[in-house]
Amino acid sequence: MQIKLKLTVAAAIAAMAGLASAQDVVRIGHVAPMSGQQASYGKDNDNGVRMAIEDLNSQNVTIGGKKVRFEIQTEDDAADPKQGTAAAQKLCDAKVNGVVGHLNSGTTIPASKVYNDCGIPHITGAATNPNLTKPGYKTTYRIIANDNALGAGLAFYAADGLKLKKVAIIDDRTAYGQGVAEVFKKTAQSKGMQVVDEQFTNDKATDFMAILTAVKAKNPDAIFYGGMHPQAAPMLRQMEQLGMTNVKYFGGDGICTQEIIQLVQGAKTLNNVVCAEGGASLAKMPGGEAWKKRYDAKYPGQFQVYSPYTYDATMVLVDAMKRANSADPKVYTPKLAETNYKGVTANIQFEPNGELKNPAMTLYVYRDGKKVPLN
Repeated sequence: MQIKLKLTVAAAIAAMAGLASAQDVVRIGHVAPMSGQQASYGKDNDNGVRMAIEDLNSQNVTIGGKKVRFEIQTEDDAADPKQGTAAAQKLCDAKVNGVVGHLNSGTTIPASKVYNDCGIPHITGAATNPNLTKPGYKTTYRIIANDNALGAGLAFYAADGLKLKKVAIIDDRTAYGQGVAEVFKKTAQSKGMQVVDEQFTNDKATDFMAILTAVKAKNPDAIFYGGMHPQAAPMLRQMEQLGMTNVKYFGGDGICTQEIIQLVQGAKTLNNVVCAEGGASLAKMPGGEAWKKRYDAKYPGQFQVYSPYTYDATMVLVDAMKRANSADPKVYTPKLAETNYKGVTANIQFEPNGELKNPAMTLYVYRDGKKVPLN
């Protein structure tokens, strides 16, 4: 009787193992700052990937004739380049099937070489420095407009839309901050604007009084800040303290968040902000508003900027796997170049260098404590 029971248990275990092997696991890596000042971005990006994986698992996807189950492996790069390459190497060693990330250009650019060397494709929906795609890695893709579009768009609006003449430029010395500031500067100067001052800070600073006092003495019409919202918010508060309430404040997608509304703590200078995001506004995205309703129901109060893009990035990776009939990066990576995917954010196709074809860009302002698209 005991022997028979053991045999029955063994048979059940064997049957379960058979079921498990019949369903392949495909792991999508995700990297972003999950800790530190930029953790709200990281969490938002992570939510986007998780939503995509839940949707895929509900669709009973088959790849190469086998039913697959998708899993996420999230790594924290803390917006630090060294931690970013370590996270990338960890995902390579774990042999994930593809990667969504990173958030920051300063982490994505060095990580892209790691992914190239180990042959795993990655798609960023957030890193915007144009240098990311310059090495020509066949594993690197971006599904959002780069800084050439963002910095130039803001400069055109400053010169042509608002007829501003004098601007001061501050950046946080990161790859993202310097990159977008440089594009803004060159475009503004080409439009006849005068750059009256240039100052530098870092992506951990919170006290900008000395910098702003120096800038105020040059009497600019506007400040352009190349950096992220954890620095932009206290800078805006300190501008109000210094009486700089008529100075326009420009920035890229790094400051163009929901969280900045809370962080400025009621400073009126928020009304002077003009920021740019790659991509259409949610209302103009093909599936933006319906997707956002689902997101808010699942992750109330957590939306920032990039989660629709990390959602689409996950879907684009899996779309290439389906078309290749394989989740093996060596097999499906070439299919990414042929992508023609109708996503939440856009109809996604790539240039030969991995950049998004025909990227949209949207300018935003803040009115009555709400982020409002200008175009």
